[in-house]
Amino acid sequence: MKVQNKHLGYLFGTLSFLLVLLLMPIGHAIMVLIEVLLHQYKMMGAGVLGFLGFGLLYWGFLKNHNYTWATVLGFLAGVLVWTGWIEFSFVWIAEKNKVSPQIINGEIATKPEYLIMLSSFGLLATIVVFYFFVRSNCLFFIWFQKLIGIKSQMASQASFQKSRAVITFIETIVIIWFFYVALLLLYDEQILGEKHWFAYVFAYGSLLWSVYLIIQLMKIKTFDYSLRYAIPTVIIFWNFVEIIGRWGLLEEIWIQPLTYKLEITLFFITGILLVFILLFNAKFQKTKLNNL
Repeated sequence: MKVQNKHLGYLFGTLSFLLVLLLMPIGHAIMVLIEVLLHQYKMMGAGVLGFLGFGLLYWGFLKNHNYTWATVLGFLAGVLVWTGWIEFSFVWIAEKNKVSPQIINGEIATKPEYLIMLSSFGLLATIVVFYFFVRSNCLFFIWFQKLIGIKSQMASQASFQKSRAVITFIETIVIIWFFYVALLLLYDEQILGEKHWFAYVFAYGSLLWSVYLIIQLMKIKTFDYSLRYAIPTVIIFWNFVEIIGRWGLLEEIWIQPLTYKLEITLFFITGILLVFILLFNAKFQKTKLNNL
């Protein structure tokens, strides 16, 4: 039985990691395709994408009795809302105010929308502070609450049945946002710069941290929790991918979807098939009735 449980952890961890990993380049590709194909209608397309995410969140909220469905739908909603409503809101403001991109060696290093995104640092910090003082299943916040001696008060708060979809949705957005801003601060030449020694520490530190998290991920025996754990794991790993791409050591095919049509199409097909497998295979299902 122990061997079976161990293998189950490997299965859940691998598929969770793969699903989140696929959604990272897919999210980038969707944004580029909306910009390239819709042109002056791109904001309308972005709005529709965000509403689609909102619809998935609502569906996941209604499916809270099935933790797998709720978690998967919440994650997909987070990716779509981030791409459609949040990222394109920065695009809109950048274009409206005619913000210039950052140019390094004659090439665009940072697009205008990401220069605008850096202004959200204070709001992000406020959101993070909020999470320090509420009940959470995040190991980092739990560690901090123990450190400052408020964990016992968190445990005494009245509990209620939380929506897995909403939890996964907001965690996905906040984690993506946090590391976007962290990378933008890192790239800023007035702060550090992409070739600063700390950039190397951050890149390879993220890689090592993600390896540790992957090892922990493979120990999880329930799929919904495995997927929620995979979200920060993949995003931390993606820091390494983003930075080596910035250094020119990796061809970022997901930001050139029309050049790499076959590869991006395979990403989409694999992602869709994986979602269907996870939602409709009984092995990955967990409901309130078997939550023991």
